[in-house]
Amino acid sequence: MTNHYSYPTRRDALFGIGAGLGTVALNSMLKASEMVHVAHHPAKAKRCIFLMMEGGPSHIDTFDPKPMLTKQHLKKFNRGGDMESAMSSGDRYYVKSPFEFIKAGESGADICTEWEHFKDVVDDVCFYRGAQVESVNHPTACYQLNTGNRFGGDPGIGAWVNYGLGTLNDNLPGFVVLPRTSYPQGGAANWSNGFLPADFQGTPLRPTGSPILDLNPPKGVTRERQRQNLDLMSKLNNEHLGKRPDRSELGARINSYELAYRMQMEVPEVLDLAGEKQSTLESYGIGDSKTDSFGRKCLMARRLVEQGVRFVQAYAGNWDSHDYIAKAHGSLIRSVDKPIAALIKDLKERGMLEDTLVVWCGEFGRTPDNGLRGGGQSYGRDHNAKAMTMWFAGGGTKAGHTIGATDEIGAEAVDCVHHIRDVHVTLLHLLGLDDNKLTYYHAGRHKQLSQFGGTVINELLA
Repeated sequence: MTNHYSYPTRRDALFGIGAGLGTVALNSMLKASEMVHVAHHPAKAKRCIFLMMEGGPSHIDTFDPKPMLTKQHLKKFNRGGDMESAMSSGDRYYVKSPFEFIKAGESGADICTEWEHFKDVVDDVCFYRGAQVESVNHPTACYQLNTGNRFGGDPGIGAWVNYGLGTLNDNLPGFVVLPRTSYPQGGAANWSNGFLPADFQGTPLRPTGSPILDLNPPKGVTRERQRQNLDLMSKLNNEHLGKRPDRSELGARINSYELAYRMQMEVPEVLDLAGEKQSTLESYGIGDSKTDSFGRKCLMARRLVEQGVRFVQAYAGNWDSHDYIAKAHGSLIRSVDKPIAALIKDLKERGMLEDTLVVWCGEFGRTPDNGLRGGGQSYGRDHNAKAMTMWFAGGGTKAGHTIGATDEIGAEAVDCVHHIRDVHVTLLHLLGLDDNKLTYYHAGRHKQLSQFGGTVINELLA
């Protein structure tokens, strides 16, 4: 008589060990405990708001004035080395900044006069001029800034923070992205979960219309009916998952349905700005066509972190000013100036700036020269991976200081120079995470945000 009994494989047996009622209960408790992760060391910051200026803002025309460029304006650029080899062929010329600079605040921070509102909060800011990246190509530079890997496919920094710390609110995602109408170069891979479980990816909120599609239940469908449908769907999905226990995206999809159900109760209130005072809306520039878009993102970021979202990334684009930098950068600065100043003031007034880390940067800086297209009147700047300015506020950073320096023409960082991986390590450190311990086993090795390790930039710490 033929025995048709099918013996389980070793994999099935191992996974089956975790299928008992007691283990299911334990897994449930462990899942719940993910919302209260234990940091590797005492954290200075509980949460992070990352203001991403996609396109590469010019450090020379924002926060790093170069008087030498005024002296050299329109003289031929003859500097040798990597920068020259990276430029296109043809004559190139030094280009001075079209903006005036002042010493702002008690700290005397260098700031161009286009920052009309931001100048009032510079004493809460730590400017850093020593960062460097590797790529002058927008998509690869964005990937490196956001994931540590120039070629994409790795988890975004917010995904790593979400993985390490979890959300502080079970009804909201741990990592939320506020993109432009069009996604940044490289697309959603800038905030993906990469090789981490799918639960940790960023949740983008749409800039127009409903922030999340299908956020509200269909007309005529009650919460009770939704719950019944979800319970049935969960039963069927878990049966499907039971036969494919190594497919994390299936488990993430099941979890996403439950999270979506809970979000229907909380997200509409969080995203509704109607409850804010009119004075608050005006302080963020909401209602003014020049500042409304980014003002809403900054105010939304404050509301999200206030309700327990761990990491919020807000995008402002079009900083790629190869031509007419006075007009282009001037308009862009004015579009984010008031919202950013309001965000820092608002966090401070609410007692949140101390443990909220605010980061501002682009994917690289700009060159001190250009090819002067358009008959010599298009003064703009090309991409520069060797020099950029970024700044930090709150979260344990050294307020009222400027750290690092670039050379006399702003071509290259020369003091307190660090690769972007060290910036990543420092950001994690402020959030209580050790980059060498925050790892995930994938493709035969334990991987981490910094790729192969980095150093905390102690000069940035308070």
